[in-house]
Amino acid sequence: MPGLSHAVYNGLVWAAQPLLLRKLARRAVAEPGYGVAVAERFGHYPQPPETATELVWVHAVSLGESRAAGLLIQALREAVPGVRILLTHGTATGRAEGQRLLRAGDVQVWQPWDTPAAVRRFLRHFRPRAGLLMETEVWPNLVLQSRAEGVPMALVNARMSEKSLHSALRWASLMRPTYGALSAVWAQTEADAERLRALSATVQAITGNLKFDAQPDGAQCAQALAWRAGWQRPVLMLASSREGEEAQWLEAVRALPEALRSVQWLIVPRHPQRVDGVERLFVEAGLTVSRRSRWSVDGPLGTAIQSDVWLGDSLGEMALYYSLADAALLGGSFAPWGGQNLIEAAACACPLFMGPHTFNFAEVAQQAVAEGAARRVPDMAQALQQACAAVADAGAMQAWRTQALSFTQAHKGAARRVVALVQELSGL
Repeated sequence: MPGLSHAVYNGLVWAAQPLLLRKLARRAVAEPGYGVAVAERFGHYPQPPETATELVWVHAVSLGESRAAGLLIQALREAVPGVRILLTHGTATGRAEGQRLLRAGDVQVWQPWDTPAAVRRFLRHFRPRAGLLMETEVWPNLVLQSRAEGVPMALVNARMSEKSLHSALRWASLMRPTYGALSAVWAQTEADAERLRALSATVQAITGNLKFDAQPDGAQCAQALAWRAGWQRPVLMLASSREGEEAQWLEAVRALPEALRSVQWLIVPRHPQRVDGVERLFVEAGLTVSRRSRWSVDGPLGTAIQSDVWLGDSLGEMALYYSLADAALLGGSFAPWGGQNLIEAAACACPLFMGPHTFNFAEVAQQAVAEGAARRVPDMAQALQQACAAVADAGAMQAWRTQALSFTQAHKGAARRVVALVQELSGL
């Protein structure tokens, strides 16, 4: 729809408000976080309005963006002690993760629904001195109303896949003015920058990827190593699996030769609300399952009965899971979901097998393969066969773990570069 006008877009998002309310009510059944503070999504807030332009607004729509925002916020606090943060999200998992980033004086609310009125109420209530949109989250009124209110907006850790570019170009008459109205765009890679320029964005800097600056939770890594100390079998992980991938895994496991089945499987679904269904799938297939939430202080190794599958059902413990695993299969890459962030696995020295679908993280996936941190496989069956064979060679796996860790170390420094740009944009 290259001819879609801003006025037509405004009419559509205004008309969609009842649908949004129904969707939130449905999702709140499985994820109660979606039923919290719904009025905030329409620009109505219980706290009094800000009386001064102090807050630095960071918008992190979901879990991955909130984790990247945490790295930026931590670096910003180190550079500017006492800075106040206004944190917004679109998903319940993003908001839950964001709560861990808050300090005294900070504010956390939902992202306003993208009508002119809701966005205006949000901006005039909180009076942010600058807005930082994490990675991809560009909404027309969020950007255009911010410009009208004099709030400089930057797209931070910006990425743009070919698929997202083609989608945005369908609405070119709406999206090009939107991207063109951003005060700053700081891209992860030159390839991202080129695609963003195709949408009329002015890219001021290539900063690298903030997620390389993440440090795995040391306590989780140590706990995993302690649990592994008495365990003899290799552990293989299906990490952040998405809909359909557990069924692919189950089919591939059944087809494995008996000699390749002597591994312990750890499955960690991407979305916690899917865990019960994944467990049912495995139990109905005749597998025994041990869930993380049921482990004793001795971890999965303390269970009296050996389980076919360890099932990760907790949030915020990916460092624990990656450190338990000898290698991992990257979820979201075996069905056409576009992959997941693979940097966290490499930072835990966990080698990766990736399927064909990594379009959401194309450049970092290519880098990981080129620098020896990951291997590309055509499908789930090949991933299982190659992973089972690989973990049988302890010497080769140790060398691969070293390469994975070196990959993350070589690309650090984005947080420092971005903070300098934020200070310049916001006048901090």
